[in-house]
Amino acid sequence: MLAAPVLALRLWREGAQASDRLGLAGPRGARTPTVWLHGASNGELASARPLIERLLARRPDLALVVTCNTLTGRALVAGWDLPRVAVRLAPYDYLWTLRRFAARWQPRALILIESELWPNRLSEMARQGRPVLVAGARLSARSAARWERLPGLARRLTGAISYLSAQDAGSRDRFAALGLPADRIGPVIDLKAFAPAPVPDPDALARLAPLLPRAQTLLAASTHEGEEAPVLAAFAARYRADPGARLILVPRHPRRAPEIAALIARAGLDHATRSKGETPGPARPVLLADTMGEMALWVALAGTSFVGGSLVPKGGHTPFEPAAGGSAILHGPHVANFADTYAALDRAGAAIPVAGAEDLAAALAALDGAEQTRRAALAQRTIAALRAEAPGPDTLVDALDRLLTASDAKDTCDG
Repeated sequence: MLAAPVLALRLWREGAQASDRLGLAGPRGARTPTVWLHGASNGELASARPLIERLLARRPDLALVVTCNTLTGRALVAGWDLPRVAVRLAPYDYLWTLRRFAARWQPRALILIESELWPNRLSEMARQGRPVLVAGARLSARSAARWERLPGLARRLTGAISYLSAQDAGSRDRFAALGLPADRIGPVIDLKAFAPAPVPDPDALARLAPLLPRAQTLLAASTHEGEEAPVLAAFAARYRADPGARLILVPRHPRRAPEIAALIARAGLDHATRSKGETPGPARPVLLADTMGEMALWVALAGTSFVGGSLVPKGGHTPFEPAAGGSAILHGPHVANFADTYAALDRAGAAIPVAGAEDLAAALAALDGAEQTRRAALAQRTIAALRAEAPGPDTLVDALDRLLTASDAKDTCDG
């Protein structure tokens, strides 16, 4: 009874994007054979770009329809201006919207990036006999425990997956424990390791660089609730010792900006708000970066980066962006999402693990410009070595080729 009003409200909020969400936006009639690739938003899609480019280069007979959940993600892919790539907002995970989408695009396979495992999407592709490949798959221990309490749904999930390459060994093992057969599990491939370094907006960089001295600027990237307070405490100590110090604070969820502004004031600091066009300075040493899609700019401006999601149990966010941008890396103990990479960085002395405000303050005091440069160079060398040793996007294209060949053979036999 509630489904229709709820859907109507969602569609009203979508506005002009409603046709995408209903599976109505797409071609009619003859088309190039198409593969469907889905990633949640900017981060997942940026990590998928090397895979997309390799697939386009190796399979000129195929086109791609890329879907995502956000307007910023859609704009990101559209901005790449890649040949044979269309981008839409993802259809809602209802069978009727998915069938409309499939009828228009007739995808020969579905590639899912990271953790976008929507049950109806998977089951509908399986019903149509279309292979599903999961790339950079991520499954936390907490999520795996939830799936284990729903064994029937877990079997339905794993049964629809034709091939899975996990982002890390822990995720791979958790998918296997849920019942994914060993012959459907490929090597661990962290797609983010192969993504090109994002390029900051040159005009914004030129405007802000004089206000944010790089060697004295700390970036707190993608912070979660419970992380801002220790970051602010550490930065306040640094600011008292060095009034030229600056902090760029980038919450993972910009909607939290009002509560973070209150935390900044509680720490005895003043701030500028990016979404209001304000700029930092001696009296406002904190820039609250409550916008989306500007992480490359913030990394370029900061000599040191604390990677969020790591002081609280969120698994930690990517070290690849700050490393590529030449920023020294600090991180907390919760880095399961990139465990192998952080372990390698720590062993090489390329990153500094911290447990809270006291550790952060000590690290900031020790990281002068020369030490930032040294550790950033170590990080770049460490990640380059990991990339050289690891299987990459071509392994996933090979797997897709095998799946498509098997699917075509089955279609021929059924026909």
